[in-house]
Amino acid sequence: MGLLDHGGKLRYTTSTIMEIETKVLPANNNEEAIGVAARILAEGGMVAFPTDTVYGVGTHAFQPNAVERIYVAKIRPRDKAIPILLAQADDLSLVAEGITETAWLLAEKFWPGGLTLVLPKKASVPDVVSAGGPTVAVRAPDHPVFLALIAALGAPLAATSANLSGRPSPVTAQEVEAELGGRIELVLDGGRCPGGVPSTVLDLTTDPPVVLRAGAVDVEEIKAALASVLHKREIYTRSERIARSATAPNRPCQASDLAIRREQQGKR
Repeated sequence: MGLLDHGGKLRYTTSTIMEIETKVLPANNNEEAIGVAARILAEGGMVAFPTDTVYGVGTHAFQPNAVERIYVAKIRPRDKAIPILLAQADDLSLVAEGITETAWLLAEKFWPGGLTLVLPKKASVPDVVSAGGPTVAVRAPDHPVFLALIAALGAPLAATSANLSGRPSPVTAQEVEAELGGRIELVLDGGRCPGGVPSTVLDLTTDPPVVLRAGAVDVEEIKAALASVLHKREIYTRSERIARSATAPNRPCQASDLAIRREQQGKR
């Protein structure tokens, strides 16, 4: 099955996997490839692209049927929300509400870059993006191919790593094709991703914030940024938050309750 039908429209189904031809186009300094990708996204298709961390696969964030296809293509659990990628910090208000001073500070400090922020979701964001939840994970990647793509589309992307769910995150176009070939329309080949490590995920809907996933941005850098402006360094790891909730279920958790500890792999 080809990328486009004879009328120039994309052919796909949102409920089942249909074998489609996955094209791979070189994307570095290639305006034509970026234009093709933007058209596919505008018409409800899926495109994989490099970021500063790993390759992502995305759709137009405000097209629910398109976002639904990500779950199908990746065999992704329906209760696992899909992040939104933005061009810049100023676009935060397109997808989130109740944006705090802390959120603006971190976005301006670390974007574009490898920090994902979890914030209250704006009502205009489709529920399929947030898996029906009230929050949305947001990031602005730092990669020329991604930045060219989102500029050409003119809209945020709902995107996650370009792999089958549970598999290692790909860092080359070849790894993406091996994972999602026949499931998505296009792979933009921008070479190997420079980072190779997924983004750090920080939940700002709790006080103090909770690190849901350690990654590209060191937690110590985040604490230093908060301390320099807000005089606030409290950040929990997920395990610390769970432990605190278990030991004090009937008392609100205070920012001063815990000493700051960085979560390291294999250690508590």
